[in-house]
Amino acid sequence: MGNRLFQEARKYVEIAKNSAGEESVSRAKNALSSAFANSTAAEQAQLREMQQELEQYSQYR
Repeated sequence: MGNRLFQEARKYVEIAKNSAGEESVSRAKNALSSAFANSTAAEQAQLREMQQELEQYSQYR
């Protein structure tokens, strides 16, 4: 099944990218932070990419 925290982070980033709410962005950031400490190096690289996507999205809203 994989890392549950990683899966949640991915889900919340997608929700934030498809939402106009600041709460969804905050939730995605929290999920990314929680997942990072409990992930493999490969997952951490993907989490960094998701974080960059989220930051870019947040700038253009």
